[in-house]
Amino acid sequence: MTSFRSDMTDDHLTTRTRYRNRGCGFGCASFFFVLTVGIVLSLFNAALSFGVSVRVPLTDSNFTVAGSVGEKDKAVVALPDYAEGRVGGNQNFFNNSITTTIWRAEGITLVILGKQDGAPAIDVHLELR
Repeated sequence: MTSFRSDMTDDHLTTRTRYRNRGCGFGCASFFFVLTVGIVLSLFNAALSFGVSVRVPLTDSNFTVAGSVGEKDKAVVALPDYAEGRVGGNQNFFNNSITTTIWRAEGITLVILGKQDGAPAIDVHLELR
């Protein structure tokens, strides 16, 4: 907490605070998720993925949120077909890709806004590979 005086009297003491309880977003959660679920899935040579895609009205673009966790080689393959090859890519208007790798396990979080070939108007993807 930081305090400062707006003038020379104690009557006008103003207090300004900073809130730091915002959490750490996907960063901390993905680390612990890959550390637990990802390593267990990698021991069974498996990957789990989930994705949702919705067409942006009056355009040929989609908004896609997808995630995958499991064995390194299967984590990318388990993503929806229209999201494959876009991890870390720059071919869309907006592409936010986060990957976390621990030993044999990998976690991928992907948010895409842009044209995605083969993406349907509405799609919910769930796969265990």
